[in-house]
Amino acid sequence: MALAFDEYGRPFVILREQESKSRLRGIDAQKANIAAGVAVSRILRTSFGPKGMDKMLQSPDGDITITNDGATILEQMDVDNQIGKLMVELSRSQDYEIGDGTTGVVVMAGALLEQAETLLERGIHPIRVAEGFEISSRIAVNHLESIADEFDFSAANIEPLVQTCMTTLSSKIVNRCKRSLAEIAVKAVMAVADLERRDVNLDHIKVEGKVGGKLEDTELIYGILVDKDMSHPQMPKQIQDANIAILTCPFEPPKPKTKHKVDIDTIEKFQTLRKQEQQYFDDMVQKCKDVGATLVICQWGFDDEANHLLMHRNLPAVRWVGGVELELIAIATGGRIVPRFQELTPEKLGKAGLVREKAFGTTKDRMLYIEHCANSKAVTIFIRGGNKMMIEETKRSIHDALCVARNLIRNNSIVYGGGAAEISCSIAVEAAADKYPGVEQVPSIYLKERVECGSHLLNVSHFFVGQYAIRAFADALDALPMALAENSGLSPIETLSAVKAQQIKENNHCCGIDCNDTGTNDMREQNVFDTLIGKQQQILLATQVVKMILKIDDVITPSEYG
Repeated sequence: MALAFDEYGRPFVILREQESKSRLRGIDAQKANIAAGVAVSRILRTSFGPKGMDKMLQSPDGDITITNDGATILEQMDVDNQIGKLMVELSRSQDYEIGDGTTGVVVMAGALLEQAETLLERGIHPIRVAEGFEISSRIAVNHLESIADEFDFSAANIEPLVQTCMTTLSSKIVNRCKRSLAEIAVKAVMAVADLERRDVNLDHIKVEGKVGGKLEDTELIYGILVDKDMSHPQMPKQIQDANIAILTCPFEPPKPKTKHKVDIDTIEKFQTLRKQEQQYFDDMVQKCKDVGATLVICQWGFDDEANHLLMHRNLPAVRWVGGVELELIAIATGGRIVPRFQELTPEKLGKAGLVREKAFGTTKDRMLYIEHCANSKAVTIFIRGGNKMMIEETKRSIHDALCVARNLIRNNSIVYGGGAAEISCSIAVEAAADKYPGVEQVPSIYLKERVECGSHLLNVSHFFVGQYAIRAFADALDALPMALAENSGLSPIETLSAVKAQQIKENNHCCGIDCNDTGTNDMREQNVFDTLIGKQQQILLATQVVKMILKIDDVITPSEYG
């Protein structure tokens, strides 16, 4: 792109290869961008809430995913439009930071864009709209803090954490088992949490799945589950009080790193070489036995001769275990990963109360359970399900529940779900809008001329723009409870109006949409909670993205994307 001037000194833009490019400017560019963002938002709108619908997505290689998780839907969709990609990034940011609320943040951004379009059509400058939204988001975030409740929990009292995780799982396919899955998620987080520092390392929670069984068979293992079996079928399948040697060195003679060739021209030389190799295997196995190891877990493989020798020496072994699993086994058992046999000492062995091999179904699939570990700072959630899609969706649901439990340990403030927090914020933002100058302060001649031709609108917009944008933000907040009501088969406008009136009349910020027909709108009674930081992050992220989209007034694209 280059800037040039005509003979009168007027500037104009020259685009390189402009015949192959399309260009949108001004209000047309903003409307096109808003339309793209709203289109993505509407896809997710029907997946919002406990009665939200699922989406089926097929990848180019034929894999099918069924989910209502916003981040997963947008991740798997092939979005070409650049503004659509911004919405995908928005959902991903919410997923990385909070782990939950990925659908709500996109629905919120879409509602803000719809409101912004209405304001732009009235002639209000996009920068003023963006500023109004920024003011409103601060009001809403501060109001959320004022209505938030704190609850105390401990290792003995995890019920508040379980109730909040159940709210997260109620919108998933797995909601029929939400109580048991929420308990598993909370117990897993509490097992690896450092409550003094209020920190949780989710890397220490391994989520493993196996097709077969039913969802109710999902279990929490205070230890590590490895998708391997013993290296020899005649090795013992169960070891009590195991001392585990965790090795990253292979059970084989060392290979010279230089190029080499061995010439064997007599039987005696061959037998000498074979004896040397056998002696090397003997020494390795004996070294493991001498330090007191009763189980060897090796990152690499070993040949049949070594395997046979291990079996005869009554030293069970597991081979081809991945590096990440080795680290988790070391954390759980309190052992050290040993890179050379010479460094193996009794202090570096891991301790486990029980190591057992378990077979599943008729497929002869076997997995290794390492349980009752000395240090249970690494745990495994083992998911069962009827098919691969169910297991993958359960993994995503468990991830959301784990993130919610982690967020509550970091910050134990909650707000009430079911749209109650959004309705309360909407009322607060609407009330705050009254503090800003309104249309009634604009001279009537300006208003008359604005109605007739709109020529003076921009001259007087600074009088009333703040209030317009803030009220628009309040209307956008109402879009979330309205989507909840709509997806639950209720009359959206009537339901929202009734709940909003009830909140104002009773001054009760716990009133929300009764999606499950329990007979009460009080979310405190229904035990429907959301994390405070999750809700705040939703509002802040959605506002930031909408501000970015409103500030774009020139779009130059290659014609094939145009």
